[in-house]
Amino acid sequence: MNQENQRYYEQIRQEELPDIHSKGTLLRHKKSGARLLLIENDDENKVFDITFRTTPVDSTGVAHIMEHSVLCGSREFPLKDPFVELVKGSLNTFLNAMTYPDKTTYPVASCNEQDFQNLMHVYLDAVFYPNIYRKEEIFRQEGWHYQLEDVNGPLIYNGVVYNEMKGAFSSADDVLERGIMNSLFPDTTYGCESGGDPKNIPELTYEQFLDFHRKYYHPSNSYIYLYGNMDMDEKLKFLNDRYLSAFEYLEVDSEIGMQKAFDRIRDLTMEYPIAENEELANHTYLSYNMQVGDIRDITLGTAFEILDYALLSAPGAPLKQALLDAQIGDDVYGSYEDGILQPYFSVVAKGSDPEKKEQFVSIIRDVLEKIASNGIDKKAILAGINYQEFRYREADFSSYPKGLMYGLDILSTWLYDEREPFGRVQLLRVFEDLKKKVHEGYFEELIRRYLLDNPHGSLVTLVPSKGLAARREEALAKQLDQYLQTLSTEERNRLMDQTKALEAWQESEDNPEDLKCIPMLERGDIKKEADRLVNEERRIDDSLFLYHDVVTNGIGYVDLLFELKDFAPEEIPYLGLLKSVLGYVDTEHYTYGELFNEINGRTGGLSFGIEVFEDVRETDAFSAMYGIRGKALYSQLGFLYEMIREVVKTSKLTNTRRLQEIIAEVKSRAQSAMQSAGHATAVLRASSYSCPMAAFQDAMSGIAYYQFIEKLDKEWESRKEETVSILQALIRRILRPENLKLSYTGERESLEQIEALTRILKQELYTDPADLQIKPAAVSADLQTKSAAVPADAHSELPLKTGGNEKPSVCRKNEGFTTSGQVQYVAQTGNFVKHGFAYTGALGILKVALSYDYLWMNIRVKGGAYGCMSGFRRSGESFFASYRDPHLGRTLDVYRRIPEYIRNFHADERDMTKYIIGTISGKDVPKTPQMKGNTSKVAYFCGITQEMIQQDRDQVLYATEEDIRALAPLIESILEDDTVCVVGSETAIRKEKDLLEEVKPLIS
Repeated sequence: MNQENQRYYEQIRQEELPDIHSKGTLLRHKKSGARLLLIENDDENKVFDITFRTTPVDSTGVAHIMEHSVLCGSREFPLKDPFVELVKGSLNTFLNAMTYPDKTTYPVASCNEQDFQNLMHVYLDAVFYPNIYRKEEIFRQEGWHYQLEDVNGPLIYNGVVYNEMKGAFSSADDVLERGIMNSLFPDTTYGCESGGDPKNIPELTYEQFLDFHRKYYHPSNSYIYLYGNMDMDEKLKFLNDRYLSAFEYLEVDSEIGMQKAFDRIRDLTMEYPIAENEELANHTYLSYNMQVGDIRDITLGTAFEILDYALLSAPGAPLKQALLDAQIGDDVYGSYEDGILQPYFSVVAKGSDPEKKEQFVSIIRDVLEKIASNGIDKKAILAGINYQEFRYREADFSSYPKGLMYGLDILSTWLYDEREPFGRVQLLRVFEDLKKKVHEGYFEELIRRYLLDNPHGSLVTLVPSKGLAARREEALAKQLDQYLQTLSTEERNRLMDQTKALEAWQESEDNPEDLKCIPMLERGDIKKEADRLVNEERRIDDSLFLYHDVVTNGIGYVDLLFELKDFAPEEIPYLGLLKSVLGYVDTEHYTYGELFNEINGRTGGLSFGIEVFEDVRETDAFSAMYGIRGKALYSQLGFLYEMIREVVKTSKLTNTRRLQEIIAEVKSRAQSAMQSAGHATAVLRASSYSCPMAAFQDAMSGIAYYQFIEKLDKEWESRKEETVSILQALIRRILRPENLKLSYTGERESLEQIEALTRILKQELYTDPADLQIKPAAVSADLQTKSAAVPADAHSELPLKTGGNEKPSVCRKNEGFTTSGQVQYVAQTGNFVKHGFAYTGALGILKVALSYDYLWMNIRVKGGAYGCMSGFRRSGESFFASYRDPHLGRTLDVYRRIPEYIRNFHADERDMTKYIIGTISGKDVPKTPQMKGNTSKVAYFCGITQEMIQQDRDQVLYATEEDIRALAPLIESILEDDTVCVVGSETAIRKEKDLLEEVKPLIS
């Protein structure tokens, strides 16, 4: 820190951080009291974050609404939505904001220095000088408002956060998670719902909303984080001169109180909604929850993450297995929740019944008592430590900047002890300490102290209630109607005027001069060359070896791919099941629990799945491969291959009890995933009506697969022997040397070793004659059944083919899948290549324009949905989708008007530059070594060349507004396909069922 900045900042602490190759400096701004943490290193992916400790005292969601609202215009950037303008024209690698139970954080990241400065500037202005004081419309749009369009009603609530939380409270898993936290900390801020409970959100007044900002959004209550390769003195000067120096120190009461320990475990029962068609039996959640120490104890927290692995998360973990063996639930899982001052450990049995609660608790305590008395499985603990240490050293957070993830980890201690921020980025010494403690009774003592002899806990039982969502909707409608009846005509007209005024404000154009205030880059700031693919074609005997020469710091990433061919439609769901079975059943030398620990004790893990690649050279063509993916240090690659051989050659599939456990778990987790990611579920299903590849994926991992699993689970006793035979036959047909291809990412020094290991493995694969096809009669009719509700001429039959092999036929169904949720996920799909149009890079620009202009305005801002998105693939497959959407028909109308928007599209040079930069931002995300290899592999198998990638980039860089307008006919062709799928509220879907051809429950 230079002498000038020393006048403004006090250095509290400086420390070398060798684990993350950085230097950390802790500062305090003398005048305002702002806390600052600098993490200096050579990472070009720079991160800025400003966090406020926000501790709500009710469940109106004020912290969450504030997070949305401050990004809707500020003193220096007086637009309605500068956040969106930034997204359009920034090279950011991360740009968002998040509300947690006790903090609200605003992080941004970019590899471009000027872009990073721009982002930091806009975010600082947003949090300190938002337009919320001048524009009440912001609160009404983002939070909640009465919406009345006719004097006689109906009167409804609308608002982005209101609808987002209606979606969140529709998920049983989310309801349980909130219920557990509230049950353990009823007297602190954690007893409130920081995101907002829909029934409480309308209690929040505009003045209370403003008071929350006045109190908490002050530098004295802030935590400012800077990470990466930058001029820290320059950033500190900017922070002081432009923002911090304007504020005097303020004593902010945001301390998080400690919940007084209970004298006995609390026992609570809650309800969650299920649809009328669902059964009450086997739909209860049982949870055993214990408060565990203090988040500031880094060793304790890390130890409990490892205990979570050893007791619950690993297949065959003793606590999980005991509950499964006793048939307490279909799925057993747990977690150590450590993002708050007082962490807690939970054990959950899903798919249970209320009368099993006592047995649930008894088994948990019996198992834990035996482990505490007799000793824990040392191998499981050591495997857990290695697993956590490998992930920590690898620091692979996929597309998320690692500086962002380090910052969030740092906040988990810094927020509660402002002088101790570095513990979560100094874990190597903690891992070494825990390895010693394994043999000292430390983990057994933790179990006894916190999980057995601890009265500060809760038993939360979440029971299903048929039609609860509909009853709540009816009660709310009645309540609002009763309120409407109390209003005079004048008052009703005033509400109608407010509704129109809000809509007029939303539709109003920003002042062109104000738009120019948003800082943006020039086209010259964008590199012209696309990232290079890293593919080197080699051979291992007669097998393709696709090598990716990438610096990986001594880690080898292995991807064994076995081509899938000659599969009948009825077999495809079994491929989906197989990916969940291998690695999770006993083998010749290990139980499945021992196998998991053996693998994680010496490698970075081994996983199994199906990889599907579209062929961009031929419409409807694609390839599918069974993938075995593992990673390990070079010194452990031989062991990794030993474990692959163990699984491939000696997996025992005859234990039908174990297979049933896997099927029940798959069903349980698929239910949660389909509803929480309803947009992805709906897009895949809609695409499956006309796209062969999507039909294959749906049958293997989507709604069709879930229907298969659901039926298989129900009919298990009569189908278990057949299932075993089919899985055994699939393994012998797939895992053969002639099907093998290898994709490997690592340094060249490891090549010889990998080639030798793969040659040995090839010799171990199956070579005996295998049945070419198995046709399970029990499911063949289901997969090929077509709805009688669809007229014959509406069927567009396409044989699903890959490599010339027959696959299931596809046809348009336009389904609505009903759930007990309160919001919709509305998807419409189509394929422009089949209508004679070609892919162009300009579609990437259109995606940005739609997602942050037309769809954003009409679906999110005016419609109140939480999200909207679109996508266009080289194959022509395209989609439009909404997320947590209160509407259905209205959203489809918005989609239908997209061509009109495109025909009238206008963008001056500044706007086009903005769209182009925003498009390139999505292409230039920094990639981890594993991502570089995977991206190159996907391009290779899809037939995407370096020339195609460069052409795509050039088409983006040099696009004009005329290029965008020319896309209107292409978009019309997508909409002409008229393929629609909706997942959502039973009430809403049935109300507009005429827009669909079939309506059915998502969960039978």
